[in-house]
Amino acid sequence: MDYKQKLEELLLTTAQQNASDLHLAVGRRPSIRIDGSLIPLQKEPILTPESAEELVFALLTKEQKEKFLREKEIDFAYAFEDKARFRVNVFYTKGHMAAALRLIPSQIKSIEELSLPPILHDFTKLSQGFFLVVGPAGHGKSTTLAALLDEINHSRMEHIITIEDPIEYVFSQDKSIVSQREVEKDTIDFNRALRSVLRQDPDVIMIGEMRDADSIATALTAAETGHLVFSTLHTNSASQTIDRIIDSFPAVQQGQIASQLAATLVGIISERLIPKVDGGRIPACEIMISNPAVRNLIREKKAYQIDLVIETSSQEGMITLNHSLANLVKQKEISLEKAEIYSLNPSELRILVDRS
Repeated sequence: MDYKQKLEELLLTTAQQNASDLHLAVGRRPSIRIDGSLIPLQKEPILTPESAEELVFALLTKEQKEKFLREKEIDFAYAFEDKARFRVNVFYTKGHMAAALRLIPSQIKSIEELSLPPILHDFTKLSQGFFLVVGPAGHGKSTTLAALLDEINHSRMEHIITIEDPIEYVFSQDKSIVSQREVEKDTIDFNRALRSVLRQDPDVIMIGEMRDADSIATALTAAETGHLVFSTLHTNSASQTIDRIIDSFPAVQQGQIASQLAATLVGIISERLIPKVDGGRIPACEIMISNPAVRNLIREKKAYQIDLVIETSSQEGMITLNHSLANLVKQKEISLEKAEIYSLNPSELRILVDRS
C-alpha cells in the first residue's frame, strides 16, 4: 500500500467533512471529530501497529522522525498541498504509534463570522495591555486569537510578532508586518524567542501559550513597556486564570506579580464551543473587562470576588458564562441539556433560563 497516498486521502476526507480533528490509533479505524463527536471512518480498515507506524512516518520529515524516536512525542504543523493545514501531535501509546491532527482552516474568520461578542473589537484598538483567551483544549482559543490579530493586521500599521509551537494560522500581511516565529524552525526554543522579542521592535505580541512563570513574566513586562500582548491559558474562568497566573510564582514574588497583572490586564475571554441544535458549534463566552473594581481585587489577591463584578457589570460589556449559555438556550441555538454540560453552575443556569 502507498501510505503517503492513504494519508492524503484521510487528510482530504477530514477537510471535506469539515471535521476538526483526525485520530490515528492502533486497534481502531481512523476517526474524525465533527461538532465535538468522534466518528470512525467505516470504509477504512482497523489500524494495525504496522499500518499506524507507516501513516505516522508518512507525516514526518527525516529530522522530525529522528526527534520523535528519541523523545517519544513531537508537535509540528503539516501542510497538505494548498488544500489544508494541520497541527499535529505524534505520540506513543502502549508501545504503538498514534497521532492527533487538528485541522487549521486556511481562511481566518472574523469576530462576526465566529459569532463572538462584538466587545472583542475594542481590544484590537488598544495600544498596550495584556489580553487572554482561556478555556479547555479544542474550544477555539487559537481561532479567536487569530481573528483578533487579523483585525489588527487589516486595520493598523503595526509590527505583529507571534511565537508559536507550531505555527497554526498563517497570516497574509496587509497594513501590518506580521512576523510569525515557530519554535525550533525560527528560534531555538520558546524562552529564547520570548527574551528576544522586545529587541525586535514589536507593537503587538502573540504568545501561543503561556507555559510557565518565565513566559508569564515576559508577557507582563512586555505589556508594561507599551506593547499589546495576547496569549492563551488552559483555565476555566477569568477568576481561575488570575489565580493560576499569580500561583505560578513563589510566594515572595506573588505580591509584585499581582500588582503587575492589575496594571496591565485589559480583559479575559473564557470560551466553550457548544454543539448547536441544527448542527455545527457556537461559542458561549465569559467576558471580564479590567475596570477599577477588577484591578483592585487582583491587587488584593481576591480573585474569587471577580465573578460578582462580572455578574453586576453587564452595562460595561461583561457577561458570565451562565448568562451567555442561558441566552443561547433562549435563542434556541443550543439545548438546555448541552448548556448544563458546559456550565460551571448548572442549578444557577436553570434559574436563568426559567426567568425568561
